[in-house]
Amino acid sequence: MPIRIVTDTSCDLPDEILIKHQIDMIPLKVTFADGETYLDRLELSPELFVQKMAASRHLPKTAAPDPSTFVEHFERGLREAGDVLFISLSSGLSGTFQIAQLAQRMLGNTKVKVFDSLSASLGTGIMAVRAAQMAAAGWGIDEVIKGLSSTLQTKQTIFTLNTLENVVKGGRLKRIEGLAGDLLHIKPVFLGNNDTGKPELYEKVRGRHKAIKLMVDMLGQLVGSLEDRIVGITHVHCLADAQHLEHLIAERYSPEAIWISDMSATIGTYAGEGGLMVNV
Repeated sequence: MPIRIVTDTSCDLPDEILIKHQIDMIPLKVTFADGETYLDRLELSPELFVQKMAASRHLPKTAAPDPSTFVEHFERGLREAGDVLFISLSSGLSGTFQIAQLAQRMLGNTKVKVFDSLSASLGTGIMAVRAAQMAAAGWGIDEVIKGLSSTLQTKQTIFTLNTLENVVKGGRLKRIEGLAGDLLHIKPVFLGNNDTGKPELYEKVRGRHKAIKLMVDMLGQLVGSLEDRIVGITHVHCLADAQHLEHLIAERYSPEAIWISDMSATIGTYAGEGGLMVNV
């Protein structure tokens, strides 16, 4: 392979897709209130993450890999390929991109490039797969980066929360307000900002059914045709809802492919149990 594609564990790509496209993945770190630190996905399964998160009064802390970890992966990639392209979790959500840039400078090798996906979860993962496909087709690394840059203009991230508990734990909402919101079955729906890589509140609806329907409607309004697009659905311990969303999207839009996977601890920490996200 002329280009080694590398991403981080927030990408939420299933293992079989990582293997198929020979994508390397660098783990982020997750630390719980009891002081225990895990490498995301490698040491912390989605099931264990949900269990520990529910049992804690405080949100776990997530952290980017240290520069030496990036250097290790970059050096291995250079041994295996002529160039290395790291596709990062949004710089608007994490310091991962900036630390990868620092590692790139420490390494001092111009054959290592770092790209900010301005996305999260399978939004980042789909970009990594598209990059691997371009590389496999013989594109040079600068051409791949140009291709990825064009996708930044058309990508969309839409997600909803099923509970406001984690927003309260994270200090973004008062406990009494969160309790009232949950009692009234308020479900916020967010839209990713393609310029900042940060989510913005789009609308609040009453009930999970309305939230999922709104997400499906938004895809048509914002993207239009999905026939040549991969749709990525990620969830925090709500597979049935993810599969229902998959059915609605497939029925209405007939996309190229739909992938479903568990949401990583990095994003799932803030989404909470029942968090549901769609990326195209």
